[in-house]
Amino acid sequence: MSVLRTGVVQQRCSEDKAANLAASIEGIREAAAMGARLVVLQELHGTPYFCQVEDPGYFDLAEPIPGPSSDILGAVAAELGVVIVASLFERRAAGLYHNTAVVLEADGSIAGIYRKMHIPDDPAYYEKFYFTPGDIGFEPIDTSVGRLGVLVCWDQWYPEAARLMAMAGADMLIYPTAIGWAPSEPEDEQLRQRDAWEISMRGHAVANGLPVICANRTGFEAHPYEESGLEFWGGSFVVGPQGEMLSVAAADEQSVMVVDVDLRRSEAVRRMWPFLRDRRIDMYDELTLRYRD
Repeated sequence: MSVLRTGVVQQRCSEDKAANLAASIEGIREAAAMGARLVVLQELHGTPYFCQVEDPGYFDLAEPIPGPSSDILGAVAAELGVVIVASLFERRAAGLYHNTAVVLEADGSIAGIYRKMHIPDDPAYYEKFYFTPGDIGFEPIDTSVGRLGVLVCWDQWYPEAARLMAMAGADMLIYPTAIGWAPSEPEDEQLRQRDAWEISMRGHAVANGLPVICANRTGFEAHPYEESGLEFWGGSFVVGPQGEMLSVAAADEQSVMVVDVDLRRSEAVRRMWPFLRDRRIDMYDELTLRYRD
């Protein structure tokens, strides 16, 4: 497949898990109606962003894979003939939970999963309380629309993750995301954060000669116990293999983007900018160190 019509669903989320999933499915249907063969959903699209607090009660939101949400989304994938990248709170076993992306093939089957590898622990992003780091590695998932290099949110800051997916033959990099700012932060700081976020993923596109797809959530989500919360900044986007912006969603509204991604351009760009050829793999041993003291 040379040109892949890709849908990106950006949505607000509430405490109502069923309503969130219904909104995701509505977005998938809208994208499919516009010809999308691949549809990407945002991080944890079925739940509120519960990681603002450390509360054991939120583990009740988790579910197995396969499980209820993946079954429902698989049925939608089969009905519409689309590949879906979903993001779920996975219950692997009692006391063992992951932030997991599941890829549903166009026939409804599970093509594969990716468990988030890099787990943040910052104010309002207390993910280490909930999520065990992934143990599958950085392996692209083979589908009828290509080899999907699926990563999740905090992974997007790490060039190593993008590079390993590229080295394993990914046709594109995909980042379901949940990122925003505290409304109390100064406007100039908010803009710096969003610019850094976008620049980082565009850099992964350039360094690896691959298109990048990012689906971010939008809207304000209140803190469960305090008069505060997070404003998710939306801005979902798709870029080409030179980091060129193909489409970007608004910051503060729900939307469904459909973008044609030319997968042939990666070959042309890599011939012109042969970064993989020129890597000094004989000199990179120290990358496995935490820091050079």
